[in-house]
Amino acid sequence: MTIRKFKNKCFYWLCILAAALGILVLASILWTLISEGLKGLNVALFTEITPGPGSHGGLKNAFLGSLYMTFLAILIATPIGLLAGTWLSEKEKNHPGAQAIRFLNNILVSAPSILVGLFVYAIIVVPTGGYSGWAGTVALAILALPTIIASTEEMLRLVPLSLKEAGRGIGAANWVVLIHLCYRSVAPGIITAILLSLARIAGETAPLLFTALNSNFMSTSMSSPMANLPVTIYQYAMSPYESWQQLAWSGALVVTLFILLINLGATHLPKLISVKRK
Repeated sequence: MTIRKFKNKCFYWLCILAAALGILVLASILWTLISEGLKGLNVALFTEITPGPGSHGGLKNAFLGSLYMTFLAILIATPIGLLAGTWLSEKEKNHPGAQAIRFLNNILVSAPSILVGLFVYAIIVVPTGGYSGWAGTVALAILALPTIIASTEEMLRLVPLSLKEAGRGIGAANWVVLIHLCYRSVAPGIITAILLSLARIAGETAPLLFTALNSNFMSTSMSSPMANLPVTIYQYAMSPYESWQQLAWSGALVVTLFILLINLGATHLPKLISVKRK
């Protein structure tokens, strides 16, 4: 066996070993999460609010608070991201303004979520004098923006120029061409980006610590501190009470399953849309 083939074999088996190690670690985490989380998975988890120290209860208020803030954040981020991505796709690559926005968007993609939380804390929480669900929603919307902006731009740049010229050739306005031709042709890609953004912000904890904080009460008011699942899991997991720790395990399992379903939807929903069109 030559030295080159020997090196190739060594590298091949090292890659397999690294992959096996990664799968083993992931399987261990999932097994622990499922085995511990299933112990507290019952009806009370979804129908009762967070309990007091040492007592039993559920996570109803935390579930509802997270749903409110997460889906409102996506409703805010989606139109802004679509418009920004569309504007970037219509500008030339070397346009100074477009280059600046792309640069800032790339920074935002890799920025730690806690920095976004601190930013929203400074511009909303401090001036208004208190934590609120709206502040948490804004923080989550900022975190969802970069993926939607970048994906929208890339998808729209893949639209054939001939399709745009055909629409303009029959006298359609530019906005009509964008909405009825370009958006429809790249809808699966944009939907995937929105779902992936939703999956990213669903389990964010750090920005909510500085914005929405948390609450042990059932409240749908967005103008006051709002209960949310990630912060509740963090607080309960660090507590000395077994009942709270069990709720943290069960809540973490529910979040994981929710994110898994969103990722499955991001994978298969665009394919179903494409098949129906055909």
